[in-house]
Amino acid sequence: MSADETALGPTIRAWRDRLTPADAGLPAGRARRAAGLRREELADLAGVSVDYVVRLEQGRASTPSAQVVSSLARALRLSRQERDHLYRLAGLQPPADGMISDHIPPGVQRVLTRIGETPVAVFAADWRLIWWNRSWAALLGDPSGIALEDRNLVRSRFHDAPGPARRLSALRIVSENKEATDRAIVADLRRASARYPGDPRLAALIRRTLDGNARFAALWHDGTVGAHTEDRKTIRHPDIGDITVDCDVLNDSDTDLKIVIYTAVPGSEDATKLDLALVAGVR
Repeated sequence: MSADETALGPTIRAWRDRLTPADAGLPAGRARRAAGLRREELADLAGVSVDYVVRLEQGRASTPSAQVVSSLARALRLSRQERDHLYRLAGLQPPADGMISDHIPPGVQRVLTRIGETPVAVFAADWRLIWWNRSWAALLGDPSGIALEDRNLVRSRFHDAPGPARRLSALRIVSENKEATDRAIVADLRRASARYPGDPRLAALIRRTLDGNARFAALWHDGTVGAHTEDRKTIRHPDIGDITVDCDVLNDSDTDLKIVIYTAVPGSEDATKLDLALVAGVR
């Protein structure tokens, strides 16, 4: 094997070729010359341009950012070892142990694929939104236009300043018990602070929110430690109206990822509204 075959571009191509559309949660579509993902599909899954994928694979781009590498690793369903290898090929240090990870393991990815049309999203240990499906975007709005640092539930609920930045679905979601939800989120963040005491992203989030939001500071200094697991919410959809849903949070004990799922009681008016919102699509 030549050195060129082990470089960044050929490695990405090899991983793309081995991943079927079904593995990635995509419809098979029209007949294919090869079983793997098309470049367009990988670009869409990773949130980058097709031209950039082409340049990476051809070796004309060889220094992707850590954010792009993380997105590619998720889109390609890489194992942790493969993810770390991708970072090194890009000239970057892989995320260290004891730091919050945005990586979604392949097994969790397969579970997400099997959830189907149910609105679902994945948050990291610090409540940064790192993945969502089309149904989530149809219900709550597409988060892709929000700056990465603002895709955080803590920042969304506890504003440090009004500012012009778009917040994460803050205006569409009304918790049935706002007090309990706020306390649960802060208690969960305190738990993360003990699991990841050296993580700079988490430390900056806590420091900034403590300084900028008195409500967060009061809850933080209360000292409660716990996990946010369930809630009942009303989604204020601009076309369909109010939709009441159950919000369940599934926690992965190994990675501290939080899988957030919205469902409505089968056969209910809210279930019908939820279906209509998904048919209406992203706006």
